[in-house]
Amino acid sequence: MATGGEKRAALLRQITEEGGFAFVASAEKAAAGDLRAAEAAREMAWEQLHSAPWSEVGAAWRDAYALACLHVGGLRAADDRRAALRALDMGLIMGGGLLRAELEAAVARVVADRGRDGGAGKAGGDVERWKEGLAGSRDLADVVKLLPMKSLSCKQIERRSCISLEAFIHDYFLCESPVILSGCIDHWPARTKWKDIKYLERIAGDRTVPVEVGKKYVCTEWKQELMTFSQFLERMWSCDSTNLTYLAQHPLFDQIKELREDITVPEYCYAGGGELQALNAWFGPHGTVTPLHHDPHHNLIAQVLPAVVHGGEILNDIWVSRNTSKQVALRFALSLKSSLTKLEALVLGRKYFRLYPASVSGDLYPHTETMLSNTSQVDLDNIDEKEFPRTADLEFVDGILEEGDLLYIPPKWWYYS
Repeated sequence: MATGGEKRAALLRQITEEGGFAFVASAEKAAAGDLRAAEAAREMAWEQLHSAPWSEVGAAWRDAYALACLHVGGLRAADDRRAALRALDMGLIMGGGLLRAELEAAVARVVADRGRDGGAGKAGGDVERWKEGLAGSRDLADVVKLLPMKSLSCKQIERRSCISLEAFIHDYFLCESPVILSGCIDHWPARTKWKDIKYLERIAGDRTVPVEVGKKYVCTEWKQELMTFSQFLERMWSCDSTNLTYLAQHPLFDQIKELREDITVPEYCYAGGGELQALNAWFGPHGTVTPLHHDPHHNLIAQVLPAVVHGGEILNDIWVSRNTSKQVALRFALSLKSSLTKLEALVLGRKYFRLYPASVSGDLYPHTETMLSNTSQVDLDNIDEKEFPRTADLEFVDGILEEGDLLYIPPKWWYYS
């Protein structure tokens, strides 16, 4: 197995072959302790990452970006640990896999020292708001008024209490039938630890994460940003309906190992056999509606904590008007031998889900372009019956996930939440 030095040397040779002479010269100076050269190398690699669509960016330049981030992080660590963490996190987020172990080791060293400067951002007044909010509740009748037409008036998703893996496979997995399972994640440390916002700030506050801004990914104003986890939490409290922000489809638990220790993968995820392949996180405010779409995977969705109330209103997807509500979610995906399985952990609140079987796909009017072919053109909150005449009368199943519930969604089933 190649050593770290051998990997770096081979990478620089490859970058040279691709014409990256300036990058290699700067990287060599950075390795000798030149911070300005390290910053220059990182900027050159960054430009290469944005020189073409992401799928067309060469793997060598992604690894080159990770190398430059390693240099910057190492040289910044002594006098500016937050800047060092940001550089290393950027390497983890945007870089290739060649030097990932070195990046993770560098992060661990910086994190181990963070106690010397007081650690992550301060939760301040949010602590009491967080505690008070977790104790909030709201009548179900008020919830229904905020949901799409006909919600909770048709067939409900079947509900079972912590059944065996064998029963799950026989009754739901093999026949691809949705079900809500209760009492299956009560042992997760996250169920208690994440009720303490100071814990989240201490563990993840200074870490840089990619977030998405916009009500939903099909909106033209949708965009992506980078910010610290503390900044993300602060924006969630801001109640800014014009700046709805959420963290989506990001391997947060690979990036922040301490949070990974707070969750365990339910045994139902291994119904098809195989091993964990990917672990992606979702944290997001309510106004970021997940439009009606389907996945090619078996999905498990977990509701971790109760709703959070802020300023007299519930902070989750269904409890208040879309201008002020918040809902925190985590998503992680697993690959099994016989199928791809996703597990989503919705951290705060109750969550409404509406499901349509794959057999009615044509009546849900999928987008014709390839990138959105798994997404319906229909806005369930305001169905245009002239443009989409077959959708309104379709049968569906729906339900609300309560704290501690799991929802199984079979492949190709359409769901809105």
